Parts: sequence; C-alpha cells; structure tokens
Amino acid sequence: MEKLLRISNIIDNCTERIGRFTSWLVLVMIVLGVWNVIGRYLGRITGNNFTSNAYIESQWYIFDLVFLLGAAYTLKHNEHVRVDIFYSNWPPRRKALADLVGTIFFLIPFCIITIIFSWDAVVASWQIKEASSDPGGLPRYPIKAMIIVGFVLLIFQGISQAIKNLAILQSREENHDTGL
Repeated sequence: MEKLLRISNIIDNCTERIGRFTSWLVLVMIVLGVWNVIGRYLGRITGNNFTSNAYIESQWYIFDLVFLLGAAYTLKHNEHVRVDIFYSNWPPRRKALADLVGTIFFLIPFCIITIIFSWDAVVASWQIKEASSDPGGLPRYPIKAMIIVGFVLLIFQGISQAIKNLAILQSREENHDTGL
C-alpha cells in the first residue's frame, strides 16, 4: 500500500501543478473577454477593428482548457458537484467506500468511453489540420486533442483518489478530508 500511496502522491503533485497553472488561465480568459468587449465598442466608435475572430476563439479555447485541465484538480480537492444529502453525514470509511465505488464503476469508465468516442474525431482533426471556418480563426486540432488529455488526467486523478480511498478502508489513512 505504501508504494501505491507514493504513486498517488506523484499523481496529486502533477495534478496540483497543472491545476495551479490552469487557474492562471482564468485570468487570461477574463482579460481576453474584457478586451473583446472593449475592442468591439472602441472599434464602432473609431471605425477600426480592435478585436478579431482569433481573440474571440482564443477566449473559447482557454475556457476549454480551464474546464478540461481543471477537472482533475477539482476532483483532487473534492470540489465536484455532488448531491450529498446522505454523504455529508457519513463517517470517513463509508465516504471512502462510496467514492471508491463511484470512481471504479462510474468515473473511470466514463472517462474511457469519452476518450474512445473522441479519438477518431481528434485524429481526423489532426490529419486535416482542422481550422476554424471563420476568417482569421485559429486551428482547431490542438484544442480537440485536449479532450483526450483532460480525460486522461481525470483517469489518473481517479486512480489516485481510489488509492487514497482504499487506504482509508484499510485504516491506514483515517482523515478523509485530506484532498478526497
């Protein structure tokens, strides 16, 4: 179990770094959004074009990155939305069992299915170097690849969570609120 907990710690550290990087993307996305709005109104007043489809699409792509890369970070910090009418009052071992079952039977299979069904579309997008149909738009194939990356990260974090829950069930880690 100690080796598994070390693996879990490595996954958690990677997830934490990616999550912290991703949190800065929110600021970039907001700045781009504000510029897009200001640029549009300044453009109307001056007759110049201060924004572009590339800026607008960049804002969308950054939102995609925040969502896809932030999912594993959110899972690590137990911030995913859940209906916890019963869960919140459960003891740590029951929570660990519920989380372990949910991870093994729902989270990981869902991620695998999403990767499988996305794979062909992502590969096709890379093969044709898919780009936006809007004038001045951005290439789409890199952001489509992030679907695969995001769900792989979520699988790894799910594995980490499963290891920690298993440790709780084996009474090696009693505190359920340390990142689960």
